[in-house]
Amino acid sequence: MADDLIFDEDTSPASTGASFSSDEQTLVTKEGLRQLKEELEELKTKRRGEVAVRLKEAISFGDLSENSEYEEAKNEQAFVEGRIMELEMKIKNAKIITEKKDSTNKAAEIGSTVTVRNVTDGDEPEKYTIVGSTEANPFEGKIGNESPIARALLGAVKGETVTVQSPSGMVKYEVVHVAA
Repeated sequence: MADDLIFDEDTSPASTGASFSSDEQTLVTKEGLRQLKEELEELKTKRRGEVAVRLKEAISFGDLSENSEYEEAKNEQAFVEGRIMELEMKIKNAKIITEKKDSTNKAAEIGSTVTVRNVTDGDEPEKYTIVGSTEANPFEGKIGNESPIARALLGAVKGETVTVQSPSGMVKYEVVHVAA
């Protein structure tokens, strides 16, 4: 399964000189990395400045001990700075994942779109694209590789049945189709 993945050399630990464990790696597609960089740029160039203006304005109101605008602006500043640090770390540790074009292996892997049918409830088939946890968005059918269903699907092939522990109990899914 891992042999079918290509890690973009531009962001590999060896090429960036980064030293970290695999737990710190952020698995993303090229599109996901682009989105992280756009959000970081937005926070650094726009939001940071907006918060500084709000903070300055709140300070001008006087007594900071009972100044709710000041507290709010400080909290927002802390959030923005924390998010900037988080995004910088994710980008620094990004591993871009792409599929090999000549892959004949039809096992589900990160980047695959997998159609599954809930065998337990007999529901209609559903499609999930397995992405890095940073890009997960259930409303768009993108599930993070660390989610229980994605972990169960990774390595599964068409026709295989996987079992997933859900809050309501064990659920069985039949893999109907795997697409690169």
